[in-house]
Amino acid sequence: MNPSYIHTEHHNIHRVGWLRASVLGANDGIVSTASLVIGVASADATPGNILIAGLAGLVAGAMSMAAGEFVSVSSQADVEKADLEIEKQALKEYPEAELEELAGIYRERGLKAETAMEVARQLTEADALAAHARDELGLTDHGSAQPVQAALSSAASFAVGAFLPLVAAILSPASQLTAVVAVVSLIALAILGALSARAGGASKRRAVFRVVFWGAAAMLVTGLIGAAFGTVV
Repeated sequence: MNPSYIHTEHHNIHRVGWLRASVLGANDGIVSTASLVIGVASADATPGNILIAGLAGLVAGAMSMAAGEFVSVSSQADVEKADLEIEKQALKEYPEAELEELAGIYRERGLKAETAMEVARQLTEADALAAHARDELGLTDHGSAQPVQAALSSAASFAVGAFLPLVAAILSPASQLTAVVAVVSLIALAILGALSARAGGASKRRAVFRVVFWGAAAMLVTGLIGAAFGTVV
């Protein structure tokens, strides 16, 4: 083995927090706004009403995404904090039992009993709470809840996603509005799927198919509803 060779691996798990929120927000922004515009247009609404509906959908959707992400991720953060407090108290009251519990986790992962106990002892001496948080509770830095980050990522990405079908609606001729918005939105969804797959190191083909399929289904359903009722809602 070449001693000058340094083995490195590039992982993407550290991106999971903001990537999930950003992809969800952008996807929701494109799909919901495009579907709203197509549904209202299919109901023979005026161009002005269509744009008002799209703009209202952008603002309301961005705020809703931010609030929803903040509340849900805050709830996750509260649970994590409560579990850490329980673990901290257990380490204070039952240190030997907690040490054995940690060693048991390592034995289940394949370490011999003596090695597992030694590893548990050394990690406990270094930072007992961190060891239990990681190996017992499954809490890590890259997976911990970040409510503000999730809320801002979702709101911003939703607004960017919603902006695309809205601009397409503004620039397209009234007679071709539905088709133009649908095509632009599906292309945007395909690009989003490819970029998210690349950022996460996943299959691009699968990601693109997934977002395009569900986006097309949502637009089709809302378009049919608008055409069937023929009224602006």
